[in-house]
Amino acid sequence: MSNLKKEDISQEVFDLYDDYAHNKIERRQFIEKLSLYAVGTVTVGSLLSFMSPNYVDTVTVPKDDPRIASDYITYDSPKGGGAIKGLLSFPKDGEKKLPGVIVVHENRGLNPYIEDVGRRTAVEGFISLAPDALSPLGGYPGNDDEGRELQKKRDRDEMLEDFIAAYHYLKSHPKCNGKIAVVGFCFGGWISNMMAVKLPDLLASVPFYGGQPTAEEAKLIKTPLLLHYAGLDTRVNEGWPDYEAVLKANGVENTAHFYANVNHGFHNNTTPRYDAPAATLAWTRTIDFFKEKLG
Repeated sequence: MSNLKKEDISQEVFDLYDDYAHNKIERRQFIEKLSLYAVGTVTVGSLLSFMSPNYVDTVTVPKDDPRIASDYITYDSPKGGGAIKGLLSFPKDGEKKLPGVIVVHENRGLNPYIEDVGRRTAVEGFISLAPDALSPLGGYPGNDDEGRELQKKRDRDEMLEDFIAAYHYLKSHPKCNGKIAVVGFCFGGWISNMMAVKLPDLLASVPFYGGQPTAEEAKLIKTPLLLHYAGLDTRVNEGWPDYEAVLKANGVENTAHFYANVNHGFHNNTTPRYDAPAATLAWTRTIDFFKEKLG
């Protein structure tokens, strides 16, 4: 781990990382531009190390947490990628059927952070399914850089079908009561919005800094929405006013929260973009919303 601190890093470095993480620049360009901020004892290597996810020290609910059962399953996505692997987690607190939550990863596959979010969701009393849209390509490869490269090879509408298939799998699972919600991050935020477009029986959708549907798509939404946006994330935020106008015009229940002075990815506790107060508040709001809508 780098000895750098978040306050040592300029906002330009976070913006540069955002461009790289969202495939706007290649790794070579990212490193070249990063070198402009390597001054004195701050090397390019230390900046790279600082910006990279730390999956070792950030787990909040361990794989063997005694409160939950958590293991991989495979389900079929006939309109998407075929056999899809996912992490299924649920609390070990009796035989009653539980409401379900689909947990949707960012643009790099089912990495340890999203698996942890799936387990966190189970601890709160839900049965969660966190699919890996990289399954047709061998699954999450073990690091985010390679994961991003793999995910670029898949069609996003086919991946959407994988998560819609996850909804149907979870809805019919013997431990699920059939009430389903979705939460997703970045790419998963767009998936969460689009599942609301495609699934009229979806009971709640929570996109974290997710791209918005088109106006025509948004007109199809009936699902209550709780939307979380990062205050510094102008790239995603610029799509909200038009989206909000369609939702309001159609009487769709929605609440959008903008978290001041935080970056895209603020919920991800494995990178320096993480903001603990905003992430904690957003997650509390998310769980409260699920409990309200899924009963």
